[in-house]
Amino acid sequence: MSEIAQIIDTLESKLEKLLAKIDGLEKTSRAMQQELNQAAMVMQKQSTEMEALKAQHESLKIANSLLGSEENKKDTKLKINSLIREIDYCIAQLSD
Repeated sequence: MSEIAQIIDTLESKLEKLLAKIDGLEKTSRAMQQELNQAAMVMQKQSTEMEALKAQHESLKIANSLLGSEENKKDTKLKINSLIREIDYCIAQLSD
C-alpha cells in the first residue's frame, strides 16, 4: 500500500511542477505578445514618419530648383507641367 501512495505522491509533485511550468510559460507568452504589439506600433509610426519625410524631401527638392538650383530643374519642370495639366482639367470640368 505504501508503494502506491509513494507513486501517487510522486505523480502529484510532478503534476504540480508541470502546472507551475505552464503558468510560467503562459506569463512569458503574454509578455512576448505585448512586446510584439508594441514593436508593431513603433514600426507603423516609423513608417508614417518615413513617408512624411519623403514627401518633405521631394518638396524641398522642388523648392530648391525653383530657387535656381540646376540639379532638379527637369523634375521641377515636369511637376509644374503636371500641375498645369491638372488645373486645365479642373477648368474644363467647371466649364462643362
